[in-house]
Amino acid sequence: MAQANSENLLTVPLNDQHVAAGGRMVPFGGYALPVQYPSGIMAEHKWTREQAGLFDVSHMGPSFLTLADASGDAEADHAAIAALIEPLICGDIANLKPGQIRYTLLLNDQGGALDDLMVARSPRHPGALYIVVNAATKEGDFARIAAAAGDKATLQRVDDNVLLALQGPEAVGVLAALVPGVVELGFMTYGAFQWGEEELIISRSGYTGEDGFEILCSPSHAPLLWDTLLSDPRVKPIGLGARDSLRLEAGLPLYGHDLDETTSPIEAGLGFAVSKRRREAADFPGAARILAEREGQLTRQRVGLIVEGAPAREGAEILDAEGKAIGVVTSGGFAPSLGKAIALGFVPPDFTPIGTQLQVSVRGRAQRAEVVATPFVPHRYFRKSA
Repeated sequence: MAQANSENLLTVPLNDQHVAAGGRMVPFGGYALPVQYPSGIMAEHKWTREQAGLFDVSHMGPSFLTLADASGDAEADHAAIAALIEPLICGDIANLKPGQIRYTLLLNDQGGALDDLMVARSPRHPGALYIVVNAATKEGDFARIAAAAGDKATLQRVDDNVLLALQGPEAVGVLAALVPGVVELGFMTYGAFQWGEEELIISRSGYTGEDGFEILCSPSHAPLLWDTLLSDPRVKPIGLGARDSLRLEAGLPLYGHDLDETTSPIEAGLGFAVSKRRREAADFPGAARILAEREGQLTRQRVGLIVEGAPAREGAEILDAEGKAIGVVTSGGFAPSLGKAIALGFVPPDFTPIGTQLQVSVRGRAQRAEVVATPFVPHRYFRKSA
């Protein structure tokens, strides 16, 4: 990554392409990234829900963790690499199938989330994991993973490559025209695919609630891949603004906002990420707190809110029906798919039942809000039949 401008921001390898496409570049996670293109956030959001949106997420932290002394026994080597990463997280990595991806959380000793991340078992190389962490936390994440690996495994950072996300109902048709094999991928699986002379690492995953793919590509081939994808009339470039409104409608947390070092997976509504085998063994960081919270010993929980009137942004107070402050909004905005304002926030458990009537304080004025189920817009992930 190269340095950019006076704000000392990093640029992604496709920076020139974003500028040429009219992208409005803003600081995000230490990088200069396009918040929107000339069509605007609302149009980009709608396009992704109906067609296929192309996002540059090269600020993220992809990496490979590979066993130093593989035995050649695929299951034994996978067990060995899983044993190195599992003490840091709450997910079951040992039981991943080749090519399977698991969403999990990196935890501190108090059960707070240091990051949320994807960990996948290589479909080709025994004793290898593909790991993708968030941009703002990647230096600390990589340091922790490398320390846990010691001399038993090698962490190869590939965050100088290009990571693209192609999302939306037309994404599979678009990508299959270039790489036919991707149709065989189910949700939360990945593989290596040849595109001309380039090997692409492609996962069927994303951050919009739509079917789609995330594609790791070398910087040398990325401009051609970007241009080739955009040459399909079903594809348009999409910026960070629509990425945020899409993930908010999908009820997906944003680290540093809906998740932080004080927030546990249970509080954040991510109990599914604490795998059954790990719960039974109670062998993950912060297990005592998290297991107690699973039994109901909670002081706050994340909820979804439909807000009447203007959007309630991060930091807005959540009030009970009498106007008493009981919580705080962590993400909020307008939901283009619904035509109304939505928010995520934390409140005491007594206020979490669906249909609970609350209020939010927006610029000093109380507005009605109702607790609703998330996702706000149903997920449309592609799940292969058994």
